[in-house]
Amino acid sequence: MANLKEVKQRINSVISTQQITKAMKMVSAAKLRRAQDKIVQMRPYSQKLTTILNNVSAASEGAADIVYAQKREGKKVLLVPVTSDKGLCGAFNTNIIKATNAAIKEQFAGAEITILPLGKKSYEYFKKSSYVVIDAYFGVFQNLTFDTVRDAAEFAMNGFVSGEYDQVFLIFNEFKNVATQIVRTEQFLPMAPQESKEVKATETDYILEPSRAYIIEELVPTSLKIQFYKAVLESNASEHGARMTAMDKATENAGELLKELKLMYNRTRQAAITNEILEIVAGANALAGK
Repeated sequence: MANLKEVKQRINSVISTQQITKAMKMVSAAKLRRAQDKIVQMRPYSQKLTTILNNVSAASEGAADIVYAQKREGKKVLLVPVTSDKGLCGAFNTNIIKATNAAIKEQFAGAEITILPLGKKSYEYFKKSSYVVIDAYFGVFQNLTFDTVRDAAEFAMNGFVSGEYDQVFLIFNEFKNVATQIVRTEQFLPMAPQESKEVKATETDYILEPSRAYIIEELVPTSLKIQFYKAVLESNASEHGARMTAMDKATENAGELLKELKLMYNRTRQAAITNEILEIVAGANALAGK
């Protein structure tokens, strides 16, 4: 049985850890509120923009040749795995890395793979791999703004237009609630008509100035950048939700461990006191027997 000093040290260590996990849970909760507000506000805008684009495209009768919708044989694929910069968020980062590796082996077997990691964890993992890794944009979460994410989106879009990549896929965690994040592998390019959950693409009679072709030409890149930014916001909210849940579980586990350690401490202390009493009694009996 461990001595009292060792058990006491373990108790103090667990108490310190529990205080840290509580603090991290509170910080993640505060960050989650802000991140959740952003994604909740972004979703309706993104859906409405997609609906307008689909409606205008449906009524265009081929007037505009959308360069971002050109389908090619997927020989050169750009994958964009979105993780966090930090750990201690459960399986949040591991799930993205697993999904990326699974997609490479199953969906894109034989293709020339390039990785555009967003988030330090995905960059640190894939830089050790044999794939070409673009290292210019993995720090987007250090200053998460639309302008920062737009640079990464434009890199992917320009690479598709120039023919450097035939397909571009986003792999990210979609935020559902604090305890649930859903891993999504979403086709970014070539773009395909995406029906809104609320309004399906219909031939709406829009009045467009200066021309339908010009509007589509301006609307498509904006819609793509918004879609890219939305995926990053989804991942950001999911990260804080996952970390909040992980720290809550860690705090609970620390509490359970404290109960066991305190019980062990009391038993060890009682055993030590009992041994001392037995030694005193034995010594007294020995003196009395003389």
